[in-house]
Amino acid sequence: MTERRTLIHNGVVITLDPKLGDLEGADILVEGEEIVAVGHDLGVEDAEVIDAEGCIVIPGFVDTHRHTWQAPVRNLASDWSLLEYFAGLHNGLSPHFRPQDTYAGNLLGATESIDAGVTTLVDWSHNLRTPEHADAAVAALRDGGGRAVFAHGGGADQWDVIPPNPLPHPEDARRVRDEHFSSEDGLVTMALALRGPRYTTREVARHDWQLARDLELAITVHVGDGEYGESGEVAWLNSEGLLNPRTTYVHCNTSSDEELRLIADSGATASVATDVEMQMGHGWPATGRLLDVGIRPSLSIDVCSSISGSFFSLMRTTLSTQRAIDNETARKEGTPLGTEPPRLSCRDVLEFATIEGARAAGLDHKIGTLTPGKQADIVVVRADGISMTPLNNPLGALIYNGHSGLVDTVMVGGQVVKRDAVLVEESKSGRARKLAEETRDHLLVAAADSQETSDIKLGGEWRPSRRPPID
Repeated sequence: MTERRTLIHNGVVITLDPKLGDLEGADILVEGEEIVAVGHDLGVEDAEVIDAEGCIVIPGFVDTHRHTWQAPVRNLASDWSLLEYFAGLHNGLSPHFRPQDTYAGNLLGATESIDAGVTTLVDWSHNLRTPEHADAAVAALRDGGGRAVFAHGGGADQWDVIPPNPLPHPEDARRVRDEHFSSEDGLVTMALALRGPRYTTREVARHDWQLARDLELAITVHVGDGEYGESGEVAWLNSEGLLNPRTTYVHCNTSSDEELRLIADSGATASVATDVEMQMGHGWPATGRLLDVGIRPSLSIDVCSSISGSFFSLMRTTLSTQRAIDNETARKEGTPLGTEPPRLSCRDVLEFATIEGARAAGLDHKIGTLTPGKQADIVVVRADGISMTPLNNPLGALIYNGHSGLVDTVMVGGQVVKRDAVLVEESKSGRARKLAEETRDHLLVAAADSQETSDIKLGGEWRPSRRPPID
């Protein structure tokens, strides 16, 4: 059988492959799942053509940390602090999620991601109350049609007490690994989302890291996240010999510089969630301090019950925040601004959103750049509208002018999943919205019957009770 051939024609191609560079008026040839050629005048005649004239073509975005199950309660937490989030979500709403609600959340989040150009999602799934919840989460990621890493986290019982929590990571992770992920060749693969030594007892942390070794799975873990992530977590992991290159450390805001050096020395990766960290009070994003120790971070949406799923917004916040920090440092040191180029560029944050995300997800051999031989995870962004014309600086336009509404075409593993600004399976989008609304309505009724959340309401006025301060 002849493999499907697709030619993306005449676009501004940002390959992020240093050997190929940026190409104006260039083509990308895709055969089956792979990119087979990038360049000018490829001379291909027997392929389906996607017209990219007036468009910027980039690798798909990679989100390295998103609590996707929360999508049906989006924006409920937009005015909440981190402590209110724990009270409202983990102590309040999460116990009322049924397996079908977890499915609804993941389907909505996965579909939204594709629509916004996020072709790979690390689903930090930490409300797996039962095996049925885990099965529903995996099923929804697969039905969503994108690439995903299902990061198996704990259930509400692992998150509903003030740290340190004495409950180990659910042993059901072994069953999920055996039943759903016997092969690592699929679009959806598996990792473990662990709580770490700040959230658990030391004995539980040792158990959880051993579980990851037993299952031969990568780890993603929160550290340095505001009031719940004081410095010392990484140092303790190092003292126990638990640092390893297959771990992604999420946030790192309050981690010490020495701990960041330990992460770098271990060969591990980091993920910053700038929008949520700034909104909820985690502390200043660690982007610059990570760069100082040689770690180029990836990016994550994180709490989709609080902020949007737009990587354009996330890249913009990440760049602007770090530049503000760097400019203030220069001012205090008496260094005139503009004597040196900014250390963080538009290209840097696009790399954070793509190839560095792929690296953190353990997928950089497959995706992250538009390199022949890699899987065809490709996004075509319209640049011929009033907000992008004239296109004087494609990278600047992407970061400062771009938004999810400009995503015209999305390809995952060579399969077109969005075309002409419309999801190919538009019925799936309608189903995702319908299921999410049903879940939202169920949660409102269930929460109203609970003493802790009896005053719940929509519209942004509900503020859950704060959890007590952490010692």
